[in-house]
Amino acid sequence: MEILAVNDLTFSYPQCSSPALNKISFSLNSGEFAVLCGATGSGKSTLLRMLKRELTPLGDVSGKVIFCGKKLSDLDDRTSAASIGFVMQRPEQQIVTDKVWHELAFGLENLGVKSDDIYRRIAEMASYFGIGDWFDRDTAELSGGQKQLLNLASVLVMQPQLLILDEPTAQLDPIAAADFIATLKRLNQDFGLTIIMAEHRLEDVVPICDKLIVMENGSLIADAPPSDTVNTLKSRPDILCGMPAASRIYAKLSSSGSCPLTVREGRSFIESNYGNTTRGLAQVSYLHDDNIALEFKDVYFRYTRDGKDILDGLSFKVYNGEIFCILGGNGSGKTTALSAAAGLLRAYSGRINILGKKLKDYKNRSLYRECLAMLPQDVQTVFLKNTVREELEECGAELSELPYDISHLLDKHPYDLSGGEQQLAALAKVLAARPKILLLDEPTKGLDAASKLNMMSVMQSLKEKGVTIVTVTHDVEFAAVCADRCAMFFGGKIVSIGTPHEFFPNSSFYTTAVSRMTRGYFDNIITVDDAAEICLINGRKEM
Repeated sequence: MEILAVNDLTFSYPQCSSPALNKISFSLNSGEFAVLCGATGSGKSTLLRMLKRELTPLGDVSGKVIFCGKKLSDLDDRTSAASIGFVMQRPEQQIVTDKVWHELAFGLENLGVKSDDIYRRIAEMASYFGIGDWFDRDTAELSGGQKQLLNLASVLVMQPQLLILDEPTAQLDPIAAADFIATLKRLNQDFGLTIIMAEHRLEDVVPICDKLIVMENGSLIADAPPSDTVNTLKSRPDILCGMPAASRIYAKLSSSGSCPLTVREGRSFIESNYGNTTRGLAQVSYLHDDNIALEFKDVYFRYTRDGKDILDGLSFKVYNGEIFCILGGNGSGKTTALSAAAGLLRAYSGRINILGKKLKDYKNRSLYRECLAMLPQDVQTVFLKNTVREELEECGAELSELPYDISHLLDKHPYDLSGGEQQLAALAKVLAARPKILLLDEPTKGLDAASKLNMMSVMQSLKEKGVTIVTVTHDVEFAAVCADRCAMFFGGKIVSIGTPHEFFPNSSFYTTAVSRMTRGYFDNIITVDDAAEICLINGRKEM
């Protein structure tokens, strides 16, 4: 039974010369799980908001959106609010109350549901999601993963027929993201809930979806089961680079037959088709500069006098001209460490050295004059003007000096940009300070796979100019490709550190899909390029 139909939907934002959506048509049957992907700025978020009447942006619209046989505009207010659920990318933007239990009850209270029914529903939902242990906690105290889970539970307690999610795992660490996606799969299978989800991290969602829908420049270029969609994208490396690792290895090896999507299918494909006489690739020893750019020595920090230490004896060194990636769970102290290095937070014990000089010895903002700069996780805090052009003029940024092109964004308001476009515009402002040390907090958040590759090239070009880069990231694939060294944060300190080929093969969860796919058959293979190369060296098995 068809639950959602989009027919020739076209939408243009005010004063924009080209449409954000151009004759979009697709449908979803009840119980289907669809994943929507595409480049940053391709129209994914706009399309999803067009499916939820209360979030529909202002602009010129043509075409129809039909929900359960009725035009979206003809739905009564109660049906529109309760039957179509929406989970946003940023969990903080959706939470409206101060207590977990009240957040669960808020939507039902606004619908006028009887008190007894509210108590029953939120008790069931809290039990289903395992929220019972933090039922009475303040919402501000929750981790990013807990906040997103709470948002999902708060939407589902209203018993929607259609669930829409806009990059819900963008700010979650790999374990929290996997748990969240597993919850969606369970909801889809246990309750037949219809789901459409926009996502850039496709490794875990593509294998479980029924439909993979791909957007480009406001139009649909694919709408089919995932294996069929991946096969049609073999000639589009800019889109294929975001697909699951198994399918990218398959495409690189120019294979025929069924395209693998999961780690298990990828392992079976490799073991069935390629030998392992040569088990590993020759590794070049990593030689770092002798000079230390950033150093933490037994640093302790807590946010309140009576609170626990967020940084608990943190010690590490980052050498001149290296790319140093910090991984770890939400709440482990990664962002706090960056903020402390940037002088935004003051440790109560220990020492932080910047370019061989104590942090406290940098006076009168000298730290930020061609020395150190930081791109925060919430890049919207960087913007103060009405257009990107004004933002860049204010800080003296020169487009010709940027290692990437954002000229097409100059006349747009920063808040009208997609998440990935905001990252690039904010980075342009930060680079205007010509820093020797660049601190990046989740620089790939909201970026499509092709834009991540562009970000990697940006970072490499900055490294070649002598810039030291310290980045916090949840994106293990990104870290595996671009980092010189990786570090694992846990409990406010570093518990593991090494080059990518030392770090990822020894990790079970904070590792790449390729590492999980090949370990035991090959040694120290962590990227898609590694896997394709070792397979070609060994050659195909004789059938």
